[in-house]
Amino acid sequence: MLQSSTLKFLTDLVQNNNREWFLENRNRYDDSKADLEKLVGTLITEVGKFHDLGNLQVKDCIFRINRDVRFSKNKDPYKSNLSAGIGPGGRSSGRVDYYLHIQPGGQSFLGGGMWDATAEQLAKYRQEVDYNADELKSIINDKEFREYYPEISGESLKTAPKGYPKDHPEIELLRRKQLFFIHRFSDKDVTSKGFADSIVKGMKLLKPYTDFMNYILYDANPEAEDIQL
Repeated sequence: MLQSSTLKFLTDLVQNNNREWFLENRNRYDDSKADLEKLVGTLITEVGKFHDLGNLQVKDCIFRINRDVRFSKNKDPYKSNLSAGIGPGGRSSGRVDYYLHIQPGGQSFLGGGMWDATAEQLAKYRQEVDYNADELKSIINDKEFREYYPEISGESLKTAPKGYPKDHPEIELLRRKQLFFIHRFSDKDVTSKGFADSIVKGMKLLKPYTDFMNYILYDANPEAEDIQL
């Protein structure tokens, strides 16, 4: 569980997103970050029982609260959330891992999936879907999986990708540029004693999907032709 004070800090930050206020309330941020670190430490221990995380440390998982505003119209210096990436290598692994997002107002969520794939990786994904979609579909259409992850996020092409017919039986999956599954938490969930257990359950359900995508996108080396994004 997280403390209600952590959500209160984030709520107040939205209303006071400037450096002066943040520095005046730095102790509140430090307490909130420590609160998240404690939770992530618990998650690493529990997830490590079914997923080899290597020598993953809490500090490797927590994302910075500072925003990169160089190329953004939004010049708020701080994010309105706390977040962590959990998996071998932590937040910077570049692979498909577990992502935990904490944001007040029912915007907290656990998720994971294909999000920032390159053209080559999308070609690998689509080739796998074209040749054998059954394995992927058996994972993401599993009843327990979809009950926990009812929301699919991400962009799709408006038409069939180059090289595939519009009437392909798996056209919906082939059109996907992103395939990210989300389970949302209310503020009450976040501050409840069963919060960590619920996250661990979600990560265990998500693991077959992340394993599948990591193999397709990173570990396998099929010959895949470039396709139109």
